[in-house]
Amino acid sequence: MNIFLAVLRRDLLLAWRGRSDLLVALAFFLIVASLFPFGVGADPVQLRAIGPGVVWVAALLASLLALPRLFAQDHDSGVLEQLLLSPEPAVIWVSAKILAHWIATGLPLVLIAPLLGLMYRLEPGATQVLIASLALGTPILSLIGAIGAALTLGLRGAGSLLALLVLPLFVPVLVFGAGAVDAWAGGMSIAPHLSLLGGGSLAALALAPFACAAALRLACE
Repeated sequence: MNIFLAVLRRDLLLAWRGRSDLLVALAFFLIVASLFPFGVGADPVQLRAIGPGVVWVAALLASLLALPRLFAQDHDSGVLEQLLLSPEPAVIWVSAKILAHWIATGLPLVLIAPLLGLMYRLEPGATQVLIASLALGTPILSLIGAIGAALTLGLRGAGSLLALLVLPLFVPVLVFGAGAVDAWAGGMSIAPHLSLLGGGSLAALALAPFACAAALRLACE
């Protein structure tokens, strides 16, 4: 656990020092989510209908905006090669880097969701379901996105290629995340949607670090 905590602490410190980039992603999330009410009008019924989907699309795009920096800085400075040559299993420190990325980019989206719930006139129960779906779904975005970031590391046009790789894989997360709120509004059980999001997070947690470690070794060879 020493290497895990050391890498986690280091990445969080680097994220704090480069917080301007994180604030850009958060501002992008807020701006995208705020533009839709101006475009569709202030009808409460319509806002409640589109709100969960808009928030999830904005969260997906904001997460994608921060993904290229996940491994790029360490790759450019040579730290990534030193980590790969160290005796510690790569899966451990890769998991720490992904967790730090989620804390820096995904967790703020979860915390700011109640404000967007008020903007879209969501009922308190719907807002709570939205928060729960974001808390369960945004880790999947970071885990799957990390695989894409590792596969495109060092390539020309990596940002565009990364988007092409991971956006199709983000669609089920978007569907189940927004669908949980719609199910609550329709009086149906939200358990299937949240269970699928939770199961997806666990599956991604079990597989993504190994895939990232293998892709990073290929990128550094």
